[in-house]
Amino acid sequence: MSCEHCIQGVRHEGQPAGKIEKIGGVESYVATPSGDYPKDKVVLFLHDAFGLPLVNNKLLCDDFARNGFRTIMPDLFNGDAVPEDAMERADFDRMAWMSRHGPETWQPLVDAVVSALRAEGVTWIGTTGYCFGALPAWYLALKNESKVTVVSHPSMLRIPEDLEKYRDESKAPLLINSCETDPMFAQEAQAKADELLGSGQFAPGYERTYWEGCTHGFAVRGDMSNPKVKAGKEGAFEATVKFFKKYQNL
Repeated sequence: MSCEHCIQGVRHEGQPAGKIEKIGGVESYVATPSGDYPKDKVVLFLHDAFGLPLVNNKLLCDDFARNGFRTIMPDLFNGDAVPEDAMERADFDRMAWMSRHGPETWQPLVDAVVSALRAEGVTWIGTTGYCFGALPAWYLALKNESKVTVVSHPSMLRIPEDLEKYRDESKAPLLINSCETDPMFAQEAQAKADELLGSGQFAPGYERTYWEGCTHGFAVRGDMSNPKVKAGKEGAFEATVKFFKKYQNL
């Protein structure tokens, strides 16, 4: 269900510039561009297991805002994110935590946020899902609520079933940011994604980046002192922004 890499990594330094708001009744971190930006477009940042409290997630939201997208990160765990020191805590039960956060818990939260955004006039939603966040990104793509999907080191996808379902049911272009060492989306799964979706087989659009020397979690919690990990983290972000801009007029 999850691997040890899902609950470890490096905390990044920085002061978040956004603010916490309730959207559809769901506590969310909101990063807003400083200049003019399209009010009908939103990037939904679908976080990893560390959720809303992790500063890395907030700083990434701020980075998307600097690139012109109002970015919203809803709390998918309703205040029950994995603690940052989970790997050092003997009392933290990863499997028990997973059992508390099945689709029946986060789907209503995602639906409430999307409904509230629709009510305020948002017509374009791009998703960027990290680890755990790939599941809600998939969920919105299969409902065709989102216009564009990006997932980085996705967790808990069923291979090949979920890839086939995406191909058959979604209209949202898909970018996957993958890496060399990833028990949750191994190179066999990466190859299967290319086989099922690549070479023009998925008409809306499919791309995949691959980052050598990187491990699951690199796009959020990578060690920036490692040149390959730094290149992967920054490269995955740049690829995501480019993908959103490529399809922002859908």
